[in-house]
Amino acid sequence: MPLLDHFHPPVSERRGWEGFHGLWAAALVEKLNRDVLAEEYYADMQIHVGSPVEVDIAKLEEPIATGQHRATATALAPVWTPPATDLILPTVFPDDIEVQVFATVTGATLVAAIELVSPSNKDRPETRRAFAAKCVSYLTRGIGLIVVDIVTNRLANLHSEVMGLLGHAEATLQHPTGPTYAVAYRPSRQPSGDQIELWVRPLALGQPLPVLPLALRNAGDVPVDLEGTYAEARERSRLG
Repeated sequence: MPLLDHFHPPVSERRGWEGFHGLWAAALVEKLNRDVLAEEYYADMQIHVGSPVEVDIAKLEEPIATGQHRATATALAPVWTPPATDLILPTVFPDDIEVQVFATVTGATLVAAIELVSPSNKDRPETRRAFAAKCVSYLTRGIGLIVVDIVTNRLANLHSEVMGLLGHAEATLQHPTGPTYAVAYRPSRQPSGDQIELWVRPLALGQPLPVLPLALRNAGDVPVDLEGTYAEARERSRLG
């Protein structure tokens, strides 16, 4: 099923990109859990778009039995006030539209991630740096990564940002990408030294999407069918 432009009319007037990206992430999770991952792994998704909301004080309410009656008590967490802060830095927290893969042998351990890029990930230098920093933090911990960017109303290239933070800006010149692309990164330790292997695939409107390898930390690779899951999301959103 060919790639649509979800960020310009007519598609953008029919469906919001946020809902579609959520459906695509859900289709990826379902495909991985149903057909791809071994029993000791599972996929889940993390979606956060917009400003975070923080609750200052957590309250736990639980019923307490008192004879024939039950009362509700409110247990407050112990309150501790830190000293005055030394410095407050403005920052940005990037949008998360992410599929995460966990190993369960020794408790839930993140071993791979798929990032679906949002417009705000690309719109300012600080959001681009924040997104790239998150990707680099995964790669330097040996977590396999795929970045999928179908955003057409922002032209910045986040793959270039990732390569720059890794100190390999020249790799972007060797593997040029346009505004829409998908990249798979496989970090590993070899006798010759640490390395990251890349599969760089430009994405073109009207063309099918590729299958890319998703590296599971210390456990080989699994296929990620971007085309099949994209088609599933289109059908669910009635954009078939």
